[in-house]
Amino acid sequence: MDQSGLSSRAIIGLYFARLEANPGLAWVNKVSNLFGSDQSSETYAFLGQSPAMREWLGGRAAKSLRQNSIVLLNKHYEATLEIAIRDLRRDKTGQITARVNELADRSLTHWASLLSTLIANAASTVCYDGQFYFDTDHSEGDSGTQDNDITVDISALPAAVHGVVTAPSVEEMQQAILKGIAQVLTFKDDQGEPMNEGAHDFLVLVPVGLYLVAVAAVSALATAALQQNLNPNLIAGLTVDVQMDARSAWTDEFAVFRTDSPIKGLIRQNETDGEVKMKDESSEFAFDNDAIQIGIDAWRNVTYGYWQRACFVTMT
Repeated sequence: MDQSGLSSRAIIGLYFARLEANPGLAWVNKVSNLFGSDQSSETYAFLGQSPAMREWLGGRAAKSLRQNSIVLLNKHYEATLEIAIRDLRRDKTGQITARVNELADRSLTHWASLLSTLIANAASTVCYDGQFYFDTDHSEGDSGTQDNDITVDISALPAAVHGVVTAPSVEEMQQAILKGIAQVLTFKDDQGEPMNEGAHDFLVLVPVGLYLVAVAAVSALATAALQQNLNPNLIAGLTVDVQMDARSAWTDEFAVFRTDSPIKGLIRQNETDGEVKMKDESSEFAFDNDAIQIGIDAWRNVTYGYWQRACFVTMT
């Protein structure tokens, strides 16, 4: 198609067509809940869990709910593309279409960018319980001390082939992933009850350097678990996906998230969807600069949800 006659109206059409065609990154929905917002901030109350059934001995034993909360402020984000009117007139190779498509893609991957930064800082940023999100000493009520920031010495693992922490063998990666999953399954609530006993779906978030070995490891994860003499109930019906985080600076670390729980490990808060605004050919800006601008902006933010839905694994 001849692109030489593109107008500002056509550009907006291209933008929305791209949004409809691109569903965004699936892992974002797997690890986070999306909540709407209609004000500058929202408060999330993390109430304690309901008590488990007990034998009636000497009357009822009422348990009150623990109360923790976080306040999440919405932030204003924008992206603006400027296009010279002469380029609108001359472009016959689809370059402007490509740039507009990229702008739409950036709006869709913005959530992934925010979550990636959130996860990268999780070992040094507090969550609702006052501890770092990834930490070795979480504790609530009767849970006891719990650790979702573990290390795995891959040299001590029973593997026929050994690698190094930045390039582990498939066997080592399999076992390290299973240790992360097993750790998530141990977490208890403030009543001392298991938080994840029904879990069966997990996502392993890895840096670029660990992606291929993680994919290979997951493809034979059940076999690896049986070879390690793990409880068969641990892997019965287990589904594990691998997601590469291209923004991650990790080299010998990865994170495991439980993805089949209605309450996820992370929170996305959206006050406004990406809104398109334009200074078109008839604007004063176009008159002064011989160019148009198309901009998108949104009010949103992200924060930590249940730390019990995730485990950070460092290979040593």
